[in-house]
Amino acid sequence: MNITRENSDDLNAVLKVHVEKADYDEKVEKVLRDYRRKATVKGFRPGMVPMGLVRKMYGKAVQLDEINKIVSENISTYLKEEKLDILGDPLSKQDENELADFDSREDFTFSFELGLAPLFELKLNRKNKVTGYTISVDEKMKNDYLQNYARRFGEFRREEISEDKDILKGRIEALDELNNPLPEGVSHDEATVATDLIKDEEIKKQFLGRSENELIDFDLRKALPNDNEIAGLLKIPKEEAAGIGGNFRFTIREISRFVPAEIGQEFFDRIYGEGIVSSEEEFMKKIEDEISANLKHESDYKLALDLKKLAIEKCEFDLPEEFLKKWLLRVNEKTTEELINKEFDSFRTDLKWQLIRNKIAKLNEVRITEEELTEEAERITRYQFGQYGLHYATDEQVSNYARETLKREDEAKRIADKLLEDKVILLLRDMVRIDYKQVSVEEFNKLFE
Repeated sequence: MNITRENSDDLNAVLKVHVEKADYDEKVEKVLRDYRRKATVKGFRPGMVPMGLVRKMYGKAVQLDEINKIVSENISTYLKEEKLDILGDPLSKQDENELADFDSREDFTFSFELGLAPLFELKLNRKNKVTGYTISVDEKMKNDYLQNYARRFGEFRREEISEDKDILKGRIEALDELNNPLPEGVSHDEATVATDLIKDEEIKKQFLGRSENELIDFDLRKALPNDNEIAGLLKIPKEEAAGIGGNFRFTIREISRFVPAEIGQEFFDRIYGEGIVSSEEEFMKKIEDEISANLKHESDYKLALDLKKLAIEKCEFDLPEEFLKKWLLRVNEKTTEELINKEFDSFRTDLKWQLIRNKIAKLNEVRITEEELTEEAERITRYQFGQYGLHYATDEQVSNYARETLKREDEAKRIADKLLEDKVILLLRDMVRIDYKQVSVEEFNKLFE
């Protein structure tokens, strides 16, 4: 086995791997002997198939497979020993591989293109400035937050007289030209009408101010022009709803109205757990803290974006772009050259940031511990539980959920990558100057336009 490298330039190289019979012959024979032991061939007892027949049946396939394994393993070893930092994967130059006359050769030379990671310096210092934003919490935000909680913990109550936005349940049935129920017409005994979805205002008025057991005759297609809504009301497939129209009768059986939760001790206990909050003043302070935490998350996100942008602008370096495009096309079977060219700017930016991030992490010996992984998984779990109003979840419940999350390899990697990025962002914050500015949420949102 012999491996040589020829650098085309600072970012591209060709790796040539020369394989001789002695490199693979013994492994091929071992695999073929195992095949012979297991092979089931008509006319021969198990384990008694002639080796010549086994070699004829499987020899070339096994030889090619073993050669591929040897080449792959030796390239990996070579890259580690030479400390070569490459982008993507080595790409086989199929036109140069001597596979056309595979049956008549014993020695082979394989060529691979390499995309080399660029060498660059971190040109960042305190002269470089980034603006950080502190977002103000106003009364409207607190009231909106309160109303969201009230709706989240609200309930439907049975009412006597219908109003706008009520839910009416009952029987719906098709009528004939004389407004009599059609014996074989479309009907449903468990129909539900949301009054605020009725499009025709005159028809909507017919559904308001009504009580249980009253009858309402109306033009179905005028009330609900959308086939999906008609299908949902009549509990039929959308395809069947397309041909349905005319007058229908709705017999009210029940009127329900959504009522937001009342602000009080029971409300506080349902959100935060019993006894955690004991007054409306404490509750509003808790809400303000939640809003501030969410806004800080948003402002930190914006700051991270701006720090990444600054780092990319200040650390100028090129990439082996033609190689990368070829590699993307090779590893993504469903993509096209046109799509790769269209999205390459975004890919280039992400890759440059990844290289900068990894360099900062390496220079500062950044490590992610198991304890940090667990703590981050638990933090994410608490945040997710909070989004669903499960503030009262116990530490044990959070820990169990977090442990299950980390058992999934892709989730564990995603959390580790986030921790690494967070640590690098903190390092970047110390490397440059940050000037903070207080803004309203409207002003902050405009920064993303």
